[in-house]
This record gives sequence, structure tokens and C-alpha cells, in this order.
Amino acid sequence: MAYLIDEFMEYLAIERNCSTNTLKAYSVDLEEFFAFLSNEFNKKIGIGELVKVDNLMLRKFLTVLYKKNKKVTVSRKLGAIRSFYKFLIKSGRAGKNSAKEVTMPKLEKYLPSYLVVDEMFAFLESIKGCDVLAVRNRAIFELVYASGLRAGEALGLDVEKVDLNNGLVRVLGKGNKERELPFGSKAKAALREYMRMRDQLLRKGSREKSLFLSKSGRRFEARDLRRLVKKYRYLSGINKQFSPHSLRHSFATHMLGAGADLRTVQELLGHKSLSTTQKYTHVSVEKLIEVYDRAHPKQKKKKG
Repeated sequence: MAYLIDEFMEYLAIERNCSTNTLKAYSVDLEEFFAFLSNEFNKKIGIGELVKVDNLMLRKFLTVLYKKNKKVTVSRKLGAIRSFYKFLIKSGRAGKNSAKEVTMPKLEKYLPSYLVVDEMFAFLESIKGCDVLAVRNRAIFELVYASGLRAGEALGLDVEKVDLNNGLVRVLGKGNKERELPFGSKAKAALREYMRMRDQLLRKGSREKSLFLSKSGRRFEARDLRRLVKKYRYLSGINKQFSPHSLRHSFATHMLGAGADLRTVQELLGHKSLSTTQKYTHVSVEKLIEVYDRAHPKQKKKKG
């Protein structure tokens, strides 16, 4: 059934404009689903078995998934199956999408982890040193915080995507959608300093286009970024866990706290839906409470 997955991946890439990460995840999800079906039918499956799958069999598959996955992962896997059957129907191979009859898991609501302004400044100020690696690290984190980039967006940047004169960066986000984002003077200064030293990381004769380079002259990787966050979290003395993605959450939280409207933050973050951005409005509630405590006559009297 590998040919079906290949066709489906091509469909997602061309017609749905899905990101590379989505393609990889959906491919793994379908391979797991096919392995389950082979066990259920007790033979190697084909189109005949796929069209026989009903909602009862799908619920059985979800039961298996729940034993070893979080709800958000189960939800993604069911989404992959729904999309796959939609593709089969569109290509005339199936007449029904039983996966649509199965209810998606109810996901827990959560507030994204973020740093308050003082913590964010302490984190950035902990990146000391004048050598090329320290300068690179400072440039990465200043840019991520300045523009609210996902870690993958920042590490996927090529040199040509950064306009230092105008303080703009063009990033490729989810769904391979490009957006242009501004960055401020701090990030601009950090990037200028890094660009003056970047050649020190290039291997002899290399034409590597990646903006952020590893010590070996290759594109900097996500696992290295997580390691750096852990290092500077310790050096800054911040006593809580956070990840590279927390810097993006901090950007959104601070922007809203400073008065930016939700639609603007949505555009900057590259969110398709406004509801995705609304999880950051918790800061507005915190700000309301702070103002209320400071300004309400009854509250002031109570404190007095």
C-alpha cells in the first residue's frame, strides 16, 4: 500500500500545500493505521479492505492509540485518516468516509508557557561573549523574540531572506506560506554583528545559504537550539521550564499586553485562524485585573 501513501502525500503537497512536517507525520500515521488493519484482517490489506473499514473498527483503532498517545496525537492521527479517505473518495476508490463518523478527542485547553518581560530580558542578557558562536546565539534569540518566529522558521532562513536595511525577514511558515515580518533595532544590531562574523563558520569553498550555521558550517538544527535554551535558562537564573517555542509565546503575550490588537498578532504569528491566537488573550485578563486592583475605588479602600 506504499503507492497509496505516496499518491496521498503528493496530493497533500500539491493541492493542500501541506508542510513537510505534516507530510512526514501523516505518512507515519497511515503506516500505523495500515499495520493495525493488516492485523485485524489477518492479511496484507488492499483497497478492498480499506473500503470495508467502518466506524466500529476505527473506534477500536483509537482505543489502541489512547493507550500510548496523548489526545492531541490521537486527534492528529484521526485527522490523517479522515483526509486519506477524503482523498480516496475524490480519486474514485471509496464511496464513504467512515472516519467522519468518529468524534474527535476533546482536547485539553492550556495556556502556553511564556516569559514575563523581565525574564525575557534576563534570558537575552545571559548570552554573553564576543566569539562567533555567542554572537550567533544572540542573533538567533533576538530575532525569534523580535518577530515571534517558530524555531523551525528561524532555522530554515537563508541569508537572502533577511533585509537588514529595512528590518524585515521573509519566513516560510506552516503550509509553505511565506510572510514578511519586521524586527527591531536590538535584533538588527545582533544580526549585523553576526553577519560580519558568519564566514568564520563556513567551511572552505562552501556556498551554504543558511543564515544560522552550526560549528561545522551546516544549517543549525532544532535539537541544538533546545540545548542552547537549557544553557541560557540556567545562566539567566530563571527558575521555570520553557522551550524555544516559549519565546514565540512570549512575543505574542507581550505584544497583546502592550496594546497590539488580536488581528495584528494573528498576522505576525502566521495563524490561519483567529481562535488559535486567542489563547494569548489571557494576558489581557491579567492586565485588566492589575488595572482594576490599582484603580477601583472599592478595591483601593479595601487595601487601605
